[in-house]
Order: sequence, then structure tokens, then C-alpha cells
Amino acid sequence: MRRHVIYRLLVIIITTLIIHSCTNDEPIALPQNSTSDIIDNPIVVSDSRVQVLSDWTALWLELDRHAYGMRPTSTARALAYIHLAGYETAVNDLTGYRSNVESLDELEIDNSNKPANLNLEIALNSCYATVMTHFMYGTETSTFIKIEQLLEAKQAELSANLSSEIINNSADWGTYVAQQVIAYSQTDIEAENQILNPQPYEYEPPVGEGYWTYSADPERAWFPFWESVRTFIIAPEETTTVPPTIAYSTAPESAFYQEMMDVYTSSTTAALEGNDDLWIAEFWSDDVEGMMMSPPGRQYSIANQLIGQYDLNFEQSLEFLLKLGFSLNDAAVSTWADKYEYMVMRPSVYIQEHIDPDFQTNLYRFIFWPNPSFPGYPSGHSAFSSAAAGIFVQQFGNTINFTDRSHEGRTEFRGLPRNYTSFTEMAEENGYSRIPLGVHIEMDCTEGLRLGYEVAQAVNAYSLLE
Repeated sequence: MRRHVIYRLLVIIITTLIIHSCTNDEPIALPQNSTSDIIDNPIVVSDSRVQVLSDWTALWLELDRHAYGMRPTSTARALAYIHLAGYETAVNDLTGYRSNVESLDELEIDNSNKPANLNLEIALNSCYATVMTHFMYGTETSTFIKIEQLLEAKQAELSANLSSEIINNSADWGTYVAQQVIAYSQTDIEAENQILNPQPYEYEPPVGEGYWTYSADPERAWFPFWESVRTFIIAPEETTTVPPTIAYSTAPESAFYQEMMDVYTSSTTAALEGNDDLWIAEFWSDDVEGMMMSPPGRQYSIANQLIGQYDLNFEQSLEFLLKLGFSLNDAAVSTWADKYEYMVMRPSVYIQEHIDPDFQTNLYRFIFWPNPSFPGYPSGHSAFSSAAAGIFVQQFGNTINFTDRSHEGRTEFRGLPRNYTSFTEMAEENGYSRIPLGVHIEMDCTEGLRLGYEVAQAVNAYSLLE
């Protein structure tokens, strides 16, 4: 459920009081909290503007981990709008870049409202605080309040030797752009309504042999109408729709049965032996609210690490984060369109009925409900991994020496860092990790990877240059 409106209003009121707590020309004095008090292991970069982006991304990852009822579709949507707001706050200060107002209908930003005298870091700080307050509605209160804490800490850090006029002008501009992007998001009535009602009673899944089914303790379909949500670059009807390549069958010699057996063998062996397949399955799981970040969020964890490793400049970072958000959002919409078009069942239902009645996925030990509450084909994890990988390859090339430390230090599951020499390798491992986890068959993952790359290709072709 959405955070209560009163709580949101209180956060906005407090934020406004902090920003406008001084009316003279002296620098505003704020509590001297350090960023490291709020963010664990922040990425350090050389450009102070990029540091603002990175610090807010790091906090977002914690908000995401403790957000409920959002993942993965609403999460992907939130990321796109959050980084659209960040980009639009700064675009007028970027040489050779254009605003998205020209290409996104209903997005309205009046640049005559931008003061001549402002500090871009403070503007971005206020922008990110405002959009995260709005879009991360599912975050539990004890984590949600860190938005205000980071706003204060960054404000204190960035305001040294600045007049109250510059500070207030900057905060006002960032807040204005954020509010305009929020208003734009609210014109997507389909998304706004579905966020409030993610498991609609009016949805009745079609019945058919091999279709996605409910267990004896049913849970309603999760975001069954998400295909109607706004996309930024490529709509579901513009992506290639590939029907399942393997027909449903219960015959042991059939390809469908063999893919189910592969899931059964790899997942049960992983559980018994605690082998590398179990490490891979848990490392990429990102299914468990309160314990792990979401699948789209995981790609931003990787992105933030890459920004630090390559020390991207400001323009590169803004474009990179924006295009990643567009790609993840549009991949979610097309993937969910196909999921509810083809209605392919999850492995555990099939395996319990036709192979082993006692089978449980390797997700089961973390959460009572062992399957995501939507059809299997194509795999969302796989689509998110390739939708991100396509953006990563465009920015950095495919050959890398990258160690993903997203879960470093975690002990509840196998989160030890893993090293990769290419983004395509990393995406493939992420995609097919769903097999030893026990929640997808191979064809789900193969199609998810294909679809995500198709979306990323369209996003990469979208130019932000004038």
C-alpha cells in the first residue's frame, strides 16, 4: 500500500523548512551529519556533481531493499522518472544536450523559471529528495526517513560559503523540476491506478493446458495489466513478440518435460551440495523484500559501481542513468505484456504434479511464497539483465574487469562478490540463474534475454544530443 499522504506531506514540509530556514544572505547552517553516516560504503568519484548522483543512487538502493509491493514493475518505473528528473534539472547546463520535453508528450518544464544564480549540486540534491519521496512509496518508515537525513547532510556539505539566495534558488529549481516530472508521471493514469491496485480482483486468468496456475493457497495475479503503462522509447507493440518455443507436454520424452527436469535436477543438486549453482542462484535472486534489492534496482547497484570504477564525468553519468531507467521501464512493460499473453506455468507447479510432489524452489527458504505471482515466460530477471547489459555495453564496451559487490558483507544468503570479464557474460549468468533457483525453465530465460537486448537497442538509438 502507498505510504499515508499525511506522512508524505510532513516530509515535504520539513524539507521546505530546512531549505528555507534562513532569509538573509548568510550561508544556511544545517546539522553536520556526514553522508557516510547515512550511506554504507558510498562510491567515491572525482566530480562533486557526480558524487551527488552516486550518493542518491546509493540511498535509493537501500530504499528499494526495504520497499514493499513495488517490485519489479513499479520499481523500474520509479527509476525512469527519478533519473528523468535528475537529467532535466541539469540539462540546461550541459553543452550539446537537449531536454526530453521535445520528445515526451505532456512533460512540461518552463526554463524561464530557472534562476541565473544557482548551484547545480544543491539543485540536484533537492530534486532527488523530492522524487524519491514521491516514487518510493512502499519503503518502510525507518528507512524512508533517510531521504530527509541525506538531504540535510548534502545540503550542509554543499552550502559552505554560499549565500541564502543561491541556496534557495538552487533548491527551488530542483524541486520545481521534480514536481513537473511527478506531474508528468501522473498523466499515466493506467500506471497510477495499477500501483494502487496491483492485484485486481477483476482480473481472471484464462484457463488452458499448461497455463500459469495458482497453488492450493492462491495469490492473485501481480500487475496483470502492466502492458498498458507508459513507455519512453519502445512500446510492447513495437517489440518482437516470440511465442513459447516449446509446447506444453507431460510426456517424459518431450522437450517441455526435459526443461522441467533440468530445473528439478539443477535446483535440488544445488541445495544438496551447496555448489556454485546455489551461489549464482542466490547472488542474483533479488526476490526477497526487506532482504535484497529488486531486480531492476540490482542493475542500478551495478551502474553505480561502474560510475565509480570508470570515474564517469557528469554528462556521461546523467545520460547513462537516464537511459538505464528508460530501458528497464520499457523492458518491464513489454515483458509483462508477453507474460500475460502466453501464460506459461512456473516449474514448481509442474514438478510437484509430474516429477516430485515434495519439490520446493531454492527461494522457498527465504519466503513462504516460493514463486513470483505472475507467469513465467519470458523471465523478468533475464529481460532486466539484458536491458541493462545493452546500455552498459554501449557506455563501456563489452570487455571488462568488473567485480559486482552488490551484496558484499551479507550473511543471510550467498552474496559474496563475483567477477566478470564481459557484460554479456554477466547478463547471461543473471538470466539463467533462475533455473537453479527453481523458478524458471530455460526457454523463459532465453526469451527474456533476447527481449531485453531488443529494448536496450532501441534506447541506445535514442539521442539526447542537440
